[in-house]
Amino acid sequence: MMMMESFATGPMWAGFVVFVLTMLALDLFVFGGNKAHRVSVREAGIWVVAWMTMAGTFAGLLWWYLDTHASRDIANSKALEFITGYLIEQSLSIDNMFVFVMIFSFFAVPPELQRRVLLYGVLGAIVMRAGMILAGVWLVSEFAWVLYVFGVVLVITGIKMLVFAEKQPDLERNPLLRWLRRHMRITTAFHNDKFFVRIDGMRWATPMFLVLIMIEASDLVFAVDSIPAIFAVTTDPFIVFTSNIFAIMGLRALYFLLADMSLRFHLLKYGLALVLIFIGGKMLAAPWFHMPVQWSLAIVGTVILLSVLLSLKFSPRRLRERVS
Repeated sequence: MMMMESFATGPMWAGFVVFVLTMLALDLFVFGGNKAHRVSVREAGIWVVAWMTMAGTFAGLLWWYLDTHASRDIANSKALEFITGYLIEQSLSIDNMFVFVMIFSFFAVPPELQRRVLLYGVLGAIVMRAGMILAGVWLVSEFAWVLYVFGVVLVITGIKMLVFAEKQPDLERNPLLRWLRRHMRITTAFHNDKFFVRIDGMRWATPMFLVLIMIEASDLVFAVDSIPAIFAVTTDPFIVFTSNIFAIMGLRALYFLLADMSLRFHLLKYGLALVLIFIGGKMLAAPWFHMPVQWSLAIVGTVILLSVLLSLKFSPRRLRERVS
């Protein structure tokens, strides 16, 4: 049996949860996150920088606390684990963003309604991720071999991403969507930002509700990849949880910043696939080779950066011309 210990105290856990709830409350009631609003690229950019700054500040506070109460080596190690975990989770969440683009396009969601549905999507994702992280922590603590299962899953997922990177899912044939349409009364048109409306005394779901369900379902699928990936970096529950939550909280702003440019990053999926294969391979090779966290950080960062730069250098059309 493998015990998973964390440096985090009860007040640290409580403080982080309070921070998350406070930010969500501010988003809902102060910044109007629950109202219809078209997010500009400038506004999204400000929020992306804000969330990255908060994540960096958190890493700095984490380092300071451990340097003061533990040792410099532990402070360096845990801060680096958080930064690496955050980078991995943030990178993998970009693939989720591409799915958001596809879902919004399929349902023809007006831009001013996208912000609200993504906010509720984030709320649901936080709850789901928290539950899955707790389950993952328990599994790894009880059965150490589960880490190798995670590694195999990541390698297989990465290979599938490489093979099917250019294939677009057919939402019209999605089993969940088809089931919802068969078993629920759904209006054909949007009713502002409402998820449900009453028509002739009967409760009807709107297309916004279908969008929300598909957003939550996509995050559930991606969580199966991203949560095991963080265990390749650290098994500290506090680091796993905080790095995941920071990545999720910043995902909505990242979507509005990059959604219009998603086609330009056409090679990013290949980079993410390689990241998954690398992380899975690292987990499988752990009994024979221990890779320092800083190496993982450097490799993941380099792969993502190269895939972005190559995407910008070679447009899909130019790439097809070079291949042909």
